[in-house]
Amino acid sequence: MRGYSMTQLSKMEKVPEPTLRRLPWYLSVCRLLKQRGEQYVSSTRLSKETSIVASQIAKDLSCVNIVGRTRVGYEIDNLLEVLEDFLGFTHIHRAFLFGAGRLGSALLNDSGLKQFGLEIVAAFDTSPRVVGHSVAGIPVYHINDLEAKIKRFNVKIGILTVPIDRAQEVADKMVVWGIKAIWNFTPLRIRVPKDIVVQNTSLYAHLSLMFNRLEGLESNPVENENPLK
Repeated sequence: MRGYSMTQLSKMEKVPEPTLRRLPWYLSVCRLLKQRGEQYVSSTRLSKETSIVASQIAKDLSCVNIVGRTRVGYEIDNLLEVLEDFLGFTHIHRAFLFGAGRLGSALLNDSGLKQFGLEIVAAFDTSPRVVGHSVAGIPVYHINDLEAKIKRFNVKIGILTVPIDRAQEVADKMVVWGIKAIWNFTPLRIRVPKDIVVQNTSLYAHLSLMFNRLEGLESNPVENENPLK
């Protein structure tokens, strides 16, 4: 697995986090347009596809040194190359998954992750129902085997999908045995040392946002006719 160079890390530190969150959206649109045989895309077209204002798109892309041409827009092949490289999608990052329950199994079955540079090479659990078996061709080991497997695979990324009452305990084990970045799908804000990267992705938090916005639409349908504007 090839990691980020110091130059890449330096560039990413200078890019605002909201921009980093939007860049994959532009990449996904460009991939679709490429499949349709299109060669150029304007910021106006990207705006229509993503509901992000064109001026913000131009500003975001300038952060990664992409500049469009007047009346032509951006060359899709160039956009794809620059964005995939900048976001780290051009090389594979190996990861372990912790918690092979329903959510964990869904991620193990998601072949699309590899298209974005993430390959889950093994999973860990404590349940006899799954330990010793495989999900989507990915082996599931007992958590007690973690130390040996980390040495074998040289993995630095862990995906946390265990029940909430086990989240901190498993996160502690991950840190002790060398995991440097944790993609946390549990609703618990785990405590880790400052040099550990944590990305929290709480499905329940996003559910609450959706429910709240839906309630707002139903209580004031005229004012919220088009929530994307």
